[in-house]
Amino acid sequence: MADAEKSMTEEDLDPALRGDMIAKHIDIGLTLDILNRYNSGDFDHFAKVIPDGIPQIDGTGVVDIRDRSPDRVLFGFPKEKALANLEKNGIPLSGELSVEKGALFEKREGAKLSLLFTTEALEAIGRRILGRCAYGVLNGGSATSYADLKKNRAIDETLFSILRPTFERFAEQCRDMPKGLTPAYINPDGSPGATFLELKMRARLLAAQGLCSTHRDEPFMPLFQMTSTANHEQLMRAYGNARNSPFLAPLAAEVGLRSSEWLSGIQPMIAAYTHSTEGRPKRIFDRAYGREHSALALPGGHGQSFMVLADVFRDLQGKGMRYAMLSNIDNIGAYADPVELAVLAISGKPAGFDFSFKTPVDLKGGILVRTQDGSRNVVDIGPAIELREIERLERGGAPILFNCATGIFDLDWLVPHLDEIARDLPVRFSDQNKDAGAYSQAEQVTWEVVSLLPDFIAFAVDKKRRFLAAKMLAEMLLTSGFGIDDESVPLQLRETGRLLHEGQAWLLEHVYGLRCVSGRWQPRELARP
Repeated sequence: MADAEKSMTEEDLDPALRGDMIAKHIDIGLTLDILNRYNSGDFDHFAKVIPDGIPQIDGTGVVDIRDRSPDRVLFGFPKEKALANLEKNGIPLSGELSVEKGALFEKREGAKLSLLFTTEALEAIGRRILGRCAYGVLNGGSATSYADLKKNRAIDETLFSILRPTFERFAEQCRDMPKGLTPAYINPDGSPGATFLELKMRARLLAAQGLCSTHRDEPFMPLFQMTSTANHEQLMRAYGNARNSPFLAPLAAEVGLRSSEWLSGIQPMIAAYTHSTEGRPKRIFDRAYGREHSALALPGGHGQSFMVLADVFRDLQGKGMRYAMLSNIDNIGAYADPVELAVLAISGKPAGFDFSFKTPVDLKGGILVRTQDGSRNVVDIGPAIELREIERLERGGAPILFNCATGIFDLDWLVPHLDEIARDLPVRFSDQNKDAGAYSQAEQVTWEVVSLLPDFIAFAVDKKRRFLAAKMLAEMLLTSGFGIDDESVPLQLRETGRLLHEGQAWLLEHVYGLRCVSGRWQPRELARP
């Protein structure tokens, strides 16, 4: 066997490097397995995607749900199939949910009879399903990239120079923390707001509060998460403390639910690998932050969730859950939407995903494309598609639908296919140049699962309501209103920031039940005018 193809074993590691990997909770066996498979060519067939075009909003495969006027028809589906799919969810279309009541309409085209659903009808159907939809977050990463100086400066130098004093104040607090335990927003008075996780837990309690008792089955919307070996214990300690949080405790007592109980799957950490400029075969990156024999511990991509959370998904199905929503922790716009649940239930499709129209700050994540065989796929910027290819599509006038990293899965389809997805989801390597050095990381990207699905719904959503993702600390600060009124910041960034800030205020008030009093967002049940 040639040296380039020789499998590396744990005994081949420098003892100092091996000890460092153990100290950093790196799964050495998994790290070496990925390394050896890369060097032997097992991943070579996962090529960059060359898109044939961008799917258009057609009302069936891509459904525009931005306009929520109560009497607006949002979705239509063949009547016979819609009735059968709703029956599987125990929802008869009668009484208030009937054609006679005006929330539904029938439309005949030749021999085909369809039902047309208004926003009002979809919300009513979705609320009936809400309690049977588990809510999950991908909690496995730390805020290392989030507070990375190089990555944050790359958004825009002028913006960063304005944000820098605030950035430096919060970067030290965030660095090496699980991102879910960092502030989701900064209050107008400059103080840190509720954490991402506090908001997620509060949204569930508010959903329970908004339902009448006849629709409150137990268990109600169970919470689940993927953590990592590096942060699981820290997160579990934080949940214990969260029971006393002012954002959770009074509300939990009112609705009679435990506020911070999570089902967990723990993701192993793997090491970073050498940068592609160092050639092949790859080795383990062993100069993190310039220190000899120092590895860099990283999660292997959120796509490993289908392997890590397999038993959790099976457990949820066993508890009577029909759907499972999964989102990145950093998006405060990712909440369980009754309209989306209803559309998914009516269609009977195995999954639905949120997409917003791409903005200048959407530099890390995936976009929806039509591939050369006519199928749809989500391709990640960097690992799967080059930024210059996206810019080419934009120059052609195509509206780019950017993946919001939010999906709802039908567990009746997902559970039987978990092993297949874990095996077939692409493994991609991407080069990084961060404070830790120049290296490459191996990732399975969650949302490339769409290429393995027989079909799915793509929801076209309003970015400022559904996709306030904080991939970088600078983005969170911009969304919190920092820099949006400084005329030295490029106009496009200021306009984007204003929209995001407006959306943040709407979400904090209408989804998370907060009121801004004396410069701080407070729980409305505790806020005093």
